[in-house]
Amino acid sequence: MRLVVQSRSIQLADLIQIHQLSDAKPGSQFIQIAEHAYYLPHQDSISDAVKNFCSSREIDCAYVQEKQTLKNIKLVVMDMDSTLINIECIDEIADMMNIKPQVAEITESAMRGEIEFKESLIRRVALLNGLDASALQEVIDQRLKLNPGAQIWIDACKANGIKTLLVSGGFEFFANHVKTKLGLDYAESNTLEIQNGKLTGKILGDIVDGQAKANFLIQKREFLGLKPDQVIAIGDGANDLIMMREAAAGIAYHAKPIVQAQASYALNHVGLDGIVNLFTTI
Repeated sequence: MRLVVQSRSIQLADLIQIHQLSDAKPGSQFIQIAEHAYYLPHQDSISDAVKNFCSSREIDCAYVQEKQTLKNIKLVVMDMDSTLINIECIDEIADMMNIKPQVAEITESAMRGEIEFKESLIRRVALLNGLDASALQEVIDQRLKLNPGAQIWIDACKANGIKTLLVSGGFEFFANHVKTKLGLDYAESNTLEIQNGKLTGKILGDIVDGQAKANFLIQKREFLGLKPDQVIAIGDGANDLIMMREAAAGIAYHAKPIVQAQASYALNHVGLDGIVNLFTTI
């Protein structure tokens, strides 16, 4: 394994302390791979002392398998809301109706795994009945932004021949916008029913829930003729866990505790460009 550490506030003293706490081989030194990211090669075991120290210093650390590098990854499957972008789109739509607190409460409960995602989505979308469909574009124009490092991460994927699949329990209006903006290869999401220019409070077709996300991952992996160890998945909520288990590595990005606990790697302090650093070697 290699120990990857990264944070905008990381200091030389931090690297020295981490080196001392790790099981670094004699003569082994940190290698800098980005302005605020380093890795220590040839780690035989995971050190809780290193993890605890990094947590106390707000440093993201990960013990990454040696074979997991950008050149060995061929497909990345990503959540959208609060992962690739800065908002939960349905919460912002609800804000247009002055019901954001009610909808956001259901969203949070689902992301923590307290209620099934499908049930939560049906309940939330029902509250949007009667909203003018123009509100969807207003959310894009006024509130939707890419999360830090998103374009850097996607550009790295393109440079390394990695296919990119967005799978979202959100809505295709936003997923298609993000797909175009970032230049993603594929996108799968839910479709809101619109009649006479207004939302009906219903979803057309099958709901993209956690199992559907995993199914899309498997389908695209098989379509591309890839092995499971060539796929990674990135998400932040409980409904991302099934697809993350289908990948060689699941990355929790600024995620809920239940996701961090089950993910291969967690990023809490750096942007999405930190994923590039996880899989970069020199």
